[in-house]
Amino acid sequence: MKQVVVIVKPFLAERVLETVAELEVDALAVHEVKGYGRQKSYLDATTEQDRSLAFLPKVEIQCWVEDSQIDHFVDKVSQVARTGRIGDGKLFVIPVSRISE
Repeated sequence: MKQVVVIVKPFLAERVLETVAELEVDALAVHEVKGYGRQKSYLDATTEQDRSLAFLPKVEIQCWVEDSQIDHFVDKVSQVARTGRIGDGKLFVIPVSRISE
């Protein structure tokens, strides 16, 4: 089993969640988060101190997917989540070594 963490801009979250709903997912969690990546929040006219505090709103979607479905899952979600513009977000695939209920 793998944990997939998808971090996208809020306007893409609904589209990603609709795609995830069509795929085989064992569990799902959604969180509103803030942060920045390479785009550094696009605060061109600010000081470095201001820049470090300017986090952009994002949505983090965590899914747990069986190993046999992971390639299909990543392909489908990537197609929907990527716009080709800076700040698209990230998709992480993390192995799950143990599940405790």
